[in-house]
Formats: sequence, structure tokens, C-alpha cells
Amino acid sequence: MSKPPPWLEVERGDAPLLLSFPHTGREIPADCTAGLVSPERAIRDADWFVEKLYAFAAELRATTVRTALSRTVIDVNRDPSGASLYPGQATTGLVPSETFDGLPLYLAGHEPGEQEIERRRAEFFSPYHAALADELARLRAMHGAVVLYDCHSIRSSIPRLFPGELPVFNIGTNDGKSCSPRLAEAIQTVCRSSPYSHVLNGRFKGGWITRRYGQPHTGIHAVQMELAIRSYLHDEAAPHWDADAARPMQDVLRKILEACLEFGRAAVRGDHVRAAG
Repeated sequence: MSKPPPWLEVERGDAPLLLSFPHTGREIPADCTAGLVSPERAIRDADWFVEKLYAFAAELRATTVRTALSRTVIDVNRDPSGASLYPGQATTGLVPSETFDGLPLYLAGHEPGEQEIERRRAEFFSPYHAALADELARLRAMHGAVVLYDCHSIRSSIPRLFPGELPVFNIGTNDGKSCSPRLAEAIQTVCRSSPYSHVLNGRFKGGWITRRYGQPHTGIHAVQMELAIRSYLHDEAAPHWDADAARPMQDVLRKILEACLEFGRAAVRGDHVRAAG
């Protein structure tokens, strides 16, 4: 693997587990700031401190891929064609022009045009996915099977996107297409034993990463985990990292990743195939 650009962080492990962090970044390159309403608004919808929440993943020898760039620069978890992942529902695009709440990110008439979007796709979107593909190929070559776990978080209440309060754990498997049902069940089992609410394939069924790479028949099992921010931060409106406040959630997340690893290792041994036979 060639040296990644400064904004792309790849930490290699040797376990059959890869964690993706597409929305935790808050950096905006100078050549992407023109026309923005404000820097604060541009990072409003970040997945706050999720990379800190899963910092223990290195202890499990998992591989991690993270972009330090804000999703306002380009959203690496969207269909690169610009097609909506949730037709008929409010969402944001490949290069968002508004926040989750519908507020404009750019001054009127200063939104990125097609040429600028294409530049960002080539400079920022493609390297992220090249890194994901390379690491998945490396881990599959080592093990034969791998779990891709896509890490996210979101505010608990965003009326424009969903009614009421979101469950804490929102597990997305593209309606069962992106991973074995055994993996989904293993994650749900941990969630059921926790003090937190959960749902499988509710409002969030998995973004482009889950849908693009999740191919169980090839040995790649992908799942998206969208966490309600209230579960690990005191204040969703003014996010501030507090290690003590986050620890109970980290304890559950460790169990979830351990369940993913157990599934992955069983898949490597072929246990799931024999059990189904």
C-alpha cells in the first residue's frame, strides 16, 4: 500500500475485522471553504468523537480506516453517482448543500458545481474507498472472511430525518443483504443484554459502504452501526468528550466487536457453513 494522504488514517491489524470511520472528521481544506456559511455549521453533523469511542479496537487487533475530513467536503458514505440511498426520504448528498436540519451550508449561489464535485470525488472519495478495498482484500487473503463494521453516530432527534427519538443502537444490514443473519443476530444479542434500545434495519439500513462492500457470498460481511449520541455524550447540542461518561457505552461496544470477531473467526473455520448444512 502506498503512503496515504495526510487526511486518510489507516491502522493495520491482523484480525478478520475492519472498522470504517467515514464521518468523524472535522477538517476542511482551504480550497473547500469558499462560500460556506460558517465553519461551525459545516461540522454540525459530524459523528462526534466516534473514533475515540472505538479507540480500544486496536487492542482487538482490528484494522481501522478513517478520514479526518468533514463530510461537508465530501461524504464518502454516499453513492458516488449522486443517487439517493433513501429515495423519498430526506437525506444529504455526495457533497452536501445543507445540514440534516435543512439549513444551507453555502451562501446562495456559492454551492459547489459539477466540476468541483468531480475534483473532490477524485481527490478525497476515491482514495478512501481504495484504502477500504485494499484492506478488505488483505484481510480476506489472510483469513478468507472478514467483517466490515461501519462506525457512525447521530443526534437523537432530527425531525426532518425521522420522527421522535432514535433508538440508541441502529443496526443496518441493507435489509439482510450485506451480511449473514448470524452476524446480525450476534450483534442484536449483545444489544438486548445491554440497557440500551436497539433496532435492526430501521431508519438507517446502511449507507454506501455497507451496501457496496457487503457481499456475504464472497466472505465480506458488512454492517453499519448508527449510535444515538446521547448514549455516550452529556450534551448533543454542545459535544464534549468525557471518557467517564462514554465508558459504559464502550463496554457494550467492546462486546459487540468481540461478537463480530467470534463470527468472523467461525466463518474462517467454516463453522457457519457446516451448521447450515
